Amino acid sequence: MGKITSEKINQLHPEWEFPEFEIDEINKKKHKYCVCVFVINEGERIQKQLQKMKPLADQIDIVVADGGSTDGSLGVDFLKSQDVRALLTKKGKGKLSAQMRMAFAWALSEGYEGVVVVDGNGKDSIERIPNFIRLLDQGYDHVQGSRFIPGGKAVNTPLSREVGLHLIHAPLISLAAGKRHTDTTNGFRAYSAKLLKDPDIAVFRDIFQTYELHYYLAIESSRRKQYKTAETPVVRTYPKKGKTPTKISPIKGNMHVMNVLLRAVAGKYRKPKK
Repeated sequence: MGKITSEKINQLHPEWEFPEFEIDEINKKKHKYCVCVFVINEGERIQKQLQKMKPLADQIDIVVADGGSTDGSLGVDFLKSQDVRALLTKKGKGKLSAQMRMAFAWALSEGYEGVVVVDGNGKDSIERIPNFIRLLDQGYDHVQGSRFIPGGKAVNTPLSREVGLHLIHAPLISLAAGKRHTDTTNGFRAYSAKLLKDPDIAVFRDIFQTYELHYYLAIESSRRKQYKTAETPVVRTYPKKGKTPTKISPIKGNMHVMNVLLRAVAGKYRKPKK
């Protein structure tokens, strides 16, 4: 089966900046949208999540965007058994936003009309993915999953996170966007190809390395009249006991998130005018 390599994408779009990555194309393209699952060393959590997602493969192509896992959880034979379309493995620098740029570059090069994104740590209600598909079909460009609108639910959310979200994060994003956003730390979202391809928004820049892209796209899609945005109810469940599944450390990580948030709100990630 033929496939587009990251080197080929570089040749087709030399203006795009994204990390070097490897592609294991496991199944053929079947649908106009794909769901990209972002993962790094999630072990059994990602395997259980993909098993739950398998029935959705008749509605949307499933893609795993790996940040460089070393735990052996993403064997190609296992992914094939779960009807995963492709495994993208980042080799270059960067964290979540670098994984996102990798996934978007591949998805756009494959001709997808929209991308649903979700974490691979098992916290999200992946059975709600069809709602994102429906909204993309209705012409929405940025769809934010929210626990805090009718039909949504937050389960066992750490108190510090909920307080920070409601008192700081969501109000600041809403202020910068000019539109109310209720769940701005939730990575369960969908983006249209139109939004991702916009040269004025310019998602393919190395300035996006960690959490910048989620915040930036939420703000910019709301600010610009040519884009339709919406929230859709989702459930996010944290475990009752044990370690919280997150890549954000309590002190250094949260300080970094706050710095990225303030820079996004101040417009620091907008494409410089020539």
